Amino acid sequence: MKPLLALSSFIDAINERVGRSVYWLILVMVIVSSGNATYRYIFSNSSNAWLEVQWYLFATVFLLCSGYTLLKNEHIRIDVVCGRLSRRTQIWIDVAGTLVFLFPMALLILTLSWPMFMQSFTTMEMSSDAGGLIRWPVKIMIPLGFSLLMLQGVSELIKKVAILTGDLADPGDHGHHHHTSADGEAV
Repeated sequence: MKPLLALSSFIDAINERVGRSVYWLILVMVIVSSGNATYRYIFSNSSNAWLEVQWYLFATVFLLCSGYTLLKNEHIRIDVVCGRLSRRTQIWIDVAGTLVFLFPMALLILTLSWPMFMQSFTTMEMSSDAGGLIRWPVKIMIPLGFSLLMLQGVSELIKKVAILTGDLADPGDHGHHHHTSADGEAV
């Protein structure tokens, strides 16, 4: 299990680095958006390229941070139901969800998006909007983002199995902390 946990740590480090780097693009997105809006207001003129840059930046943040979001356990969950279950049952639900939903969905999107990117790249597809940008840079974000998400799913699966087998201490119940009184009883 130690080699798998080392792999998990490596994947976590990749998504941590990507996430912390990419979320700075949000600031760039705000600057581009406000600059474009200001220019449009002052000069009554706009550029489709700047609008597409905003779209590309948003897509990049959304897609490349999906693995980081999973690492930080910030994806939408069914806590209303799961919060009432035992921690062990919650972990089993995470394992099942990863195997039944996350992996097939990510693999399907990855498989379908790669040919779309390759076609865009080989034809140097351009936006159909006047002054628009080349499309392949944003289209590569789809397989990259879903690869990072799938890798993080592998990491999370390794950690969940390690917790279930007792090879890794449970770092907590991810925001479902039970408060204890001074005498140690759960409140």
